Amino acid sequence: MTVNLEVADGVGTIRLDRPPMNALDIATQDRLRELAEEATRRDDVRAVVIWGGEKVFAAGADIKEMQVMGHADMVVRSKALQDAFTAVARIPKPVVAAITGYALGGGCELALCADFRIAADNAKLGQPEILLGLIPGAGGTQRLARLVGPSKAKDLIFTGRQVKAEEAVTLGLVDRVVPAAEVYEQAHAWAARLAAGPALALRAAKESVDAGLEADIDTGLTIERNWFAGLFATEDRETGMRSFVEDGPGKAKFR
Repeated sequence: MTVNLEVADGVGTIRLDRPPMNALDIATQDRLRELAEEATRRDDVRAVVIWGGEKVFAAGADIKEMQVMGHADMVVRSKALQDAFTAVARIPKPVVAAITGYALGGGCELALCADFRIAADNAKLGQPEILLGLIPGAGGTQRLARLVGPSKAKDLIFTGRQVKAEEAVTLGLVDRVVPAAEVYEQAHAWAARLAAGPALALRAAKESVDAGLEADIDTGLTIERNWFAGLFATEDRETGMRSFVEDGPGKAKFR
């Protein structure tokens, strides 16, 4: 398999495994969607790490595969391509991308689907599709602009340039830069910490932020209000408040 899901201690690692560069061919895209949907369904997966291995996250689409495709082929395929990445973005649990080496084109777009991005100090990210006479097609024009703002996104998309980790964190494209040997360890630690938290409240927080970004402020506040009130019906809310009153903040143990 070109993508695998391994679960331990509440953390599911979606591991890209298509040497040497984890090129995202059609089979890999479809498998990615399947595993994102599986991670969504599984109760033993409470947080997710997306990981390409020690050398490279994903260097982009399989260009040789795409070169032989015509307009009619891509009209059919482009929706499935976007659906694979959207399945990752819509995992209703905390998701962190552990980025080593290259995260270019589709690889960068995959990282954009995560809630948090930890990059190696040797990582390079970018959307080089313009150099092929194309634009990003797996969500890059939309998610990148929402993350870093339209001006910075247009700079990266128009030029196709690669940015090193130091610039990526300045742009807001990644959230933390660490030594390459520590990327997965720190990503897993971030996920494991949240995996021990209140699952429904984390889901509510993620959906409120994500859905609110797509709506006007009044609609966003309505989404937040409904989730906020709804959580008062959960065992986790009872556990959290009881622990706060009896033991002080930050000591609750959620089931």
